Amino acid sequence: MKKISKRYKKLSGPEKKSDKFKFTDVIEKIKQNANTKFDESIDLSMRINLKQTKGGDFNLRTVIKLPSGSGKKIKVAVLCDPDKVEEAKSSGADIFGSQDLIDKMSAGELNFDKLICTPSMMSKIGKLGKVLGPKGLMPNPKLGTVTQNIKDGVKDLKSGMIEVKNDKDGNVGVSIGKKSFPTNKLEQNFKHLIENIRKERPDTMKGELVKSIYLTSTMGKSFQINTKGI
Repeated sequence: MKKISKRYKKLSGPEKKSDKFKFTDVIEKIKQNANTKFDESIDLSMRINLKQTKGGDFNLRTVIKLPSGSGKKIKVAVLCDPDKVEEAKSSGADIFGSQDLIDKMSAGELNFDKLICTPSMMSKIGKLGKVLGPKGLMPNPKLGTVTQNIKDGVKDLKSGMIEVKNDKDGNVGVSIGKKSFPTNKLEQNFKHLIENIRKERPDTMKGELVKSIYLTSTMGKSFQINTKGI
């Protein structure tokens, strides 16, 4: 049986699980519930509609740049041609290299959160797909991680570009910032995220793409958000 801590029991939460709130009505309460010693993330969980009238189930996978950033420190690696290593270094990348970086990854050194790759190097990391893929590290042109523009690629990842994708049951989980963020910045990120996810709705889908949204802090209680009017 799951043990609930005394701290958690004292947190304020919705009176009923079915209660739905406006973002502006609960965000301050969520921030107050984030009373641990670290700067908790403000996390959003949503359920999306996977059913299309034709073409099989829908899968969401996109990147969205949060206007106020995510508050997370992202360690970025850049795999590029030898003549672009200095450019990668000056771009602010944490790790950079060419064949030497491939050798390190082959040896299991994957001490980074995101990997940017120049197009010419993609053919050289095909054999690492089974290692990078399951960890979500395989570069992808659609996600902006295969690019010739190293400087902008690194800047985007470090300034709030997040990947958004669903699991097999249609659940999506992302962070919209930190407790320390001003409330208006969190609201800005929240609205921007929902608006951009809704743009991904295919024409072959019946009904709304977003079925439900919940908001919580890392160690807090969750509140269901009313999706109407967002």
